[in-house]
Amino acid sequence: MSAPVPSRWGPRWSRWVGRFLARVLWRTEVRGRGNVPATGAAIVVCNHVGLIDGPVVHGVIPRGSHFLIREGMMSGPLGTILNAAQQITVRESGREALAQGLAVLRRGDVIGVFPEGTRGGGTAEAVHGGAAWLAIQSGAPVVPTAIVGSRRTGESVNVWPRPGRRLLVAFGEPVVLTPPDDVRGGRAKQAWAAERLAETLRDQVTRTLDTTDLELPLDDPRRETREEKDHV
Repeated sequence: MSAPVPSRWGPRWSRWVGRFLARVLWRTEVRGRGNVPATGAAIVVCNHVGLIDGPVVHGVIPRGSHFLIREGMMSGPLGTILNAAQQITVRESGREALAQGLAVLRRGDVIGVFPEGTRGGGTAEAVHGGAAWLAIQSGAPVVPTAIVGSRRTGESVNVWPRPGRRLLVAFGEPVVLTPPDDVRGGRAKQAWAAERLAETLRDQVTRTLDTTDLELPLDDPRRETREEKDHV
């Protein structure tokens, strides 16, 4: 039995919660809102730095959106809110979540993805292929998005910043991931799209950093954990 398609009603109220957090609790500058298509399917892909990235980006996207969120976040009081907001739970292989995401896109709505998979340095050095798969299957444009300021060097990836912190969310120009004719076969197209998406997101992050005094954290707990394991 397939999972139900998320309802549009959740984002209709929850984006205003995110907007309050972004605009009132914190001081979020938003650039490139016009790059998010006003109608039709779209995939917002964003780097991932801290705990508040999801609600902030959800709040400043000029339309309702459904984000793919890992299962560990979907429990307790926060999980209750996220489920009521009709966000999409990523379980195990993620196939069910991708199917739900594709259904949302085919309905003409917005999907949000943090393709790095977890919070860290936000440099988009490595991304997972789910967003690329959605782009290929749906034909929807990808909007590369950068968030800066939600976590500073030395802060936990679970930090809830003090009120008034400056944040920046910058939406880049949408890109349609259409593999060239010489790229054949499903796996080759998927690999091409994943690499193109990663490059596009990294470019957006770099361009954003070049135009602000805000910075990404210099530490990346994910990389440090991997390095520790490599030396055990």
